Amino acid sequence: MSEALIIAIAKQAIWTAILVSAPILIVSLLIGLFISIFQAATSISDATLNFAPKVLGAIVVFFFTMPWMLNKLISLVHYLLKNIPYFIRG
Repeated sequence: MSEALIIAIAKQAIWTAILVSAPILIVSLLIGLFISIFQAATSISDATLNFAPKVLGAIVVFFFTMPWMLNKLISLVHYLLKNIPYFIRG
C-alpha cells in the first residue's frame, strides 16, 4: 500500500466519523447553550439541569439519525471490503 492510499483511506474514515457524530454533537451544543443562557438569566446553578437535557437530546437525535448513520458506516465498510484486492496490490 502506498502512502497516498493510506492517507486517502484515513481521510475518508475520519470524514465519515465527523459526519456521523456531528448531529449528536451539534444538538448537545445547542441544548447546552440554551440551558446556560437560562441558568444565567435565572441564577440557577444545578449541574443536573445542564446534564440531563443534553443526554435526552442526544438519545432522541441518535434514534432519529440512526438509519442515516448506519448507512454512512455501512457504505464505508462496504467500500473498504470491496477494495481489499486493490489495497493489497497497492
